[in-house]
Amino acid sequence: MQVKRFFAADMRQAMKLVRDELGADAAIIGNRRIAGGVELTAALDYKLSALAPRVPNMELEDELRKTQSRIVTAQAELSLRGEADGNTNRQLFAGLPLTAGLPLTAAEPLTEPTYEAPARPVPAPAAVSAGVDPRALDSMRFELNSLRELMEVQLGTLAWNQLQGSRPAQANLYRRLQRIGLSGPLSRDLLSMITEIDEPRQAWRMLLAHLARMIAVPEVEPLEEGGVIAMVGPAGMGKTTTLAKLAARYVLKYGAQNIALVSMDSFRIGAQEQLKTLGRILNVSVTHVDPGQSLVQALDPLLRKRVVLIDTAGLQASDPALRMQLESLAGRGIRSKNYLVLATTSQKQVLTAAYHSYKRCGLAGCILTKLDETASLGEVLSLAISHELPVAYLTDGPRIPDDLHLPRRHQLVSRAVSVQMQEEPSEEAMADMFADIYHSPTKQVG
Repeated sequence: MQVKRFFAADMRQAMKLVRDELGADAAIIGNRRIAGGVELTAALDYKLSALAPRVPNMELEDELRKTQSRIVTAQAELSLRGEADGNTNRQLFAGLPLTAGLPLTAAEPLTEPTYEAPARPVPAPAAVSAGVDPRALDSMRFELNSLRELMEVQLGTLAWNQLQGSRPAQANLYRRLQRIGLSGPLSRDLLSMITEIDEPRQAWRMLLAHLARMIAVPEVEPLEEGGVIAMVGPAGMGKTTTLAKLAARYVLKYGAQNIALVSMDSFRIGAQEQLKTLGRILNVSVTHVDPGQSLVQALDPLLRKRVVLIDTAGLQASDPALRMQLESLAGRGIRSKNYLVLATTSQKQVLTAAYHSYKRCGLAGCILTKLDETASLGEVLSLAISHELPVAYLTDGPRIPDDLHLPRRHQLVSRAVSVQMQEEPSEEAMADMFADIYHSPTKQVG
């Protein structure tokens, strides 16, 4: 038997190291938190006395039972710790939202345990409080979260292997959707729409047709509808360049009399100068709003303009200035239509973080930029579809305004297919896709 320890920043990376070095047959026999990440102990040719030949369609149930047993064991250990600290501590641990009757992936997200006051007065509350060890609670949360993440990865691998054996045609469609970059839950939803189609080519065409119908686009172009339009999003997504293309598009069609530009970006060096230069070229007025200044008052002289375009600062989610900026845009007196600008070259995690940071201001839709540089459109399309964000505009180059386009859903899907990965996705990528499915609310595959 070969036993080895692996260190990584999180559970998924650790599992990848195990698979790469020991293969898919390795058994995880231990995990713990360390400074800077996690430690996994894995074994190859690990002998279990109770191990019996597996029936393929029972593998998922077996894995659920194994993980369920580990959760029960962890809870028993925590209960024993609690007995040493008195009845109050036992009440504290009993408030955890997990039961032995549910698999870990179906459990509710871990929340802060609630303290219930004892029925009788406690004569020495200071002594009781001192007995609660926050580090033990943090360690317990970490262990349970690690088990949940580990379970998702294992279930994803098992489900993918089972699907390849039982329904190879559907497995091939999953591979093709993974090459486009679509998320696991979206792929599952698409495949559920073509269960009655057996012919592979027709099934693929119908998949793409359903995908196109799921992409929302505005019924009326935002510039044609008019009003206050704000570009929001993290730094580097192309907000200022997109605003310049929108302004030029409007001026070329309707003239410069009924459009104004507003800059809320006083943080980036040269941002205001860029907008001033654009205003001079287009003969359009430019207004600068400093931090703390009322956006309502700044917009008041511009109310007669048919279109007001606002350029915002790309700030970190933890920056207090971002919260103030988003609250200004969400104010009742503004009635701003805020569009999240997303670079299609960004990673999935970056796109997801951008949505959650900026959704607080109320999003009217999104604008997809840098299509000429991207290697995949699946990630950004998955985000727009899952969060019901209409795609308002596309940009695919530096030319102003020629590289700004209105979205056509079928053309967007065709473009996503044309820039897909050329090589087949790895077995690890497919397992991760199925792990994503198990992490979604509806955990049914096939």
